[in-house]
Amino acid sequence: MSTLNAIFDVKQVNNQVMNNRFFAIGDIHGCFDSFKDLIENEIKLQKNDTLVLLGDYIDRGLKSKEVIDYIINLQEQSYTVFPLIGNHEVMMLDSLKNEKTKELWIQNGGKETLKSFNINSISELSNKYLDFFENLPYYYMHENYLFVHAGFNDNIINPFEDKYSMVWHSRQSYLNPLFAKKIIIHGHRPVTTNFCNQQLKERKQVINIDTGCVYNDKKGYGKLTAIEIYSGIIVSK
Repeated sequence: MSTLNAIFDVKQVNNQVMNNRFFAIGDIHGCFDSFKDLIENEIKLQKNDTLVLLGDYIDRGLKSKEVIDYIINLQEQSYTVFPLIGNHEVMMLDSLKNEKTKELWIQNGGKETLKSFNINSISELSNKYLDFFENLPYYYMHENYLFVHAGFNDNIINPFEDKYSMVWHSRQSYLNPLFAKKIIIHGHRPVTTNFCNQQLKERKQVINIDTGCVYNDKKGYGKLTAIEIYSGIIVSK
């Protein structure tokens, strides 16, 4: 755990803010054990906290179903949780209609997701889970923070219209005036935990918190990261 609150200019934090924490967590990719441990033992999520999840809950890791069940359970218990959609959820949904996309999805971790749900084809997925995936939003805005899986199209007037870019295209900076005073927190492209920390120390406008939870065989990766935006505390598990 490290405290890097300088980027957020938190010089005076009132009791209301301190009692209502605001977290974001990067790509989970079926790493249920790390996710549960991070929620329950590290950040110790409370019902007056807010949690934004940045997408890619499924694929590659072995426990995609457990991750989704846990998110749904948190919502059913009245925790304030906003899960966003990632490119892997998009690929999975697209594979219902497009055979080419199905093969792409299977090759990029879909096989592990099917096994986790104990099904042979995504068409066998129950409506409970389909409804969850189909209703995931593409971004979330809170005060001067923007949360998205990947990033935004910086070359159009209204970047919020380009759903494709929000799940596929990441950038390290933006020129669009809409983002002039925004801090953008995203995942999608794995970075080392050291790089994640360095972004905060350098007060970057764009912060990537995907620290490659599923890649625990690669040096510097293999962690699931949460950031609390008011205090600037980051936790990697």
